[in-house]
Amino acid sequence: MPKIKKGRIPVKIDMTPMVDVAFLLLTFFMLTTQFKPPEEVEIQLPASHSEIKLPESNTMTIVVSEDSKIFLGFDSPYMMENMFGQPNRNRQAIEIKLENLPDLLIKARISNPKLRTIVKGDANAEYGTISDVMDILKKTQITRFAMVTNFKTN
Repeated sequence: MPKIKKGRIPVKIDMTPMVDVAFLLLTFFMLTTQFKPPEEVEIQLPASHSEIKLPESNTMTIVVSEDSKIFLGFDSPYMMENMFGQPNRNRQAIEIKLENLPDLLIKARISNPKLRTIVKGDANAEYGTISDVMDILKKTQITRFAMVTNFKTN
């Protein structure tokens, strides 16, 4: 007579407590994380002989840093709020991507047609990035802008 084997009862593991612990840890780390405060980017301007003064109001500043990051800033908090959705009194400019620059320039010119454009490029920045910024200015029909440099004395 053959032996009758009893069927095994499959083991079921309840994953609910493990998922609860995982989400609890995730929530804990999200709430206790301290974000790194924004760092100021120091720009070393190239030298030139020009003595033209920059405008003090209605200005939009495009800054290209040494590591080819692009920052966009405005002289008025109203324009910063209008462009980026919230007033940011801690920063003079906000880092943007090169692809977003044309849309932001057009939006800024629509918001304030009297806006004057200033381009600041670090002396050690890649020429290609500054050239790309100038091409975008040309494509968005901003043909008058100031290139900021340090004053060179002889």
